[in-house]
Amino acid sequence: MSDVHVPQEFTRAWQEWRAGWEQWLTQPFGWLSATSHEWLDETPRHHPGLPGRWWQHGDAIHIDPQGTPMAFDGETFTTERRFALAGAPDDLRVTVGEREVGITYRGTYLIVTYDPSSPARHDFDGVPTYGPSRKWVLPGRLEQFDAPASITLDSVGSDAHTHETPGLVHFEYAGSEHTLQVLSSHGMLLTVFTDATSGVTTYGAGRSLDVSGPDSEGNVTLDFNRTVNLPCAFSEHFPICPLPPSTNRLPFAIEAGEKSPH
Repeated sequence: MSDVHVPQEFTRAWQEWRAGWEQWLTQPFGWLSATSHEWLDETPRHHPGLPGRWWQHGDAIHIDPQGTPMAFDGETFTTERRFALAGAPDDLRVTVGEREVGITYRGTYLIVTYDPSSPARHDFDGVPTYGPSRKWVLPGRLEQFDAPASITLDSVGSDAHTHETPGLVHFEYAGSEHTLQVLSSHGMLLTVFTDATSGVTTYGAGRSLDVSGPDSEGNVTLDFNRTVNLPCAFSEHFPICPLPPSTNRLPFAIEAGEKSPH
């Protein structure tokens, strides 16, 4: 294939990825269907729009459906249940009728209600983006730590939280070297960062980028065309998005990827 066709293939691949990403965004119980969030405490309470009572005792969440069928991990229950989810992955789901409730532990339990009929989901008309450019596909090198490490990052709207980090990615732009702290989530590598577009054309708190798995020499690819917004850019109901560490505040404008949502 001649070089003249490379940009067309590159653009086509990006467009296909964008279509898949926006399809994921609009799934019935995705980010756009979030309609409310609550932080639990030790007092059993009814929460707006949800049946039953929800509360926290120690590091466990208690749910009393008061006769309303609910389901968790394939099991239906109608009476009080205790779930110890302190070490579990974020956003585990309880099915409540036509809705789902996501559960995340941050010392205190956060519950987020997802309703497929939410206005944000039905009114969604896409996320504005910069056009794709090969300029923003940059090589990098992963400097892996000798032992597993963690980093504490502030969150949007809530307390700081500890994240696993396997190392640092070093890359060059415009003749200068830059570094991004990398996070590890469910076997995937990603990074959150700000740049000179943040708060201007892109979401001020930062954006996220998946990082390719390193080859045997630690080489990775940073395709900033596939930079996406954090969930808190779409809704106030995600107060736990991580804020970038100081290393990841890039001084130049990355005019690639998603802009601020409408």
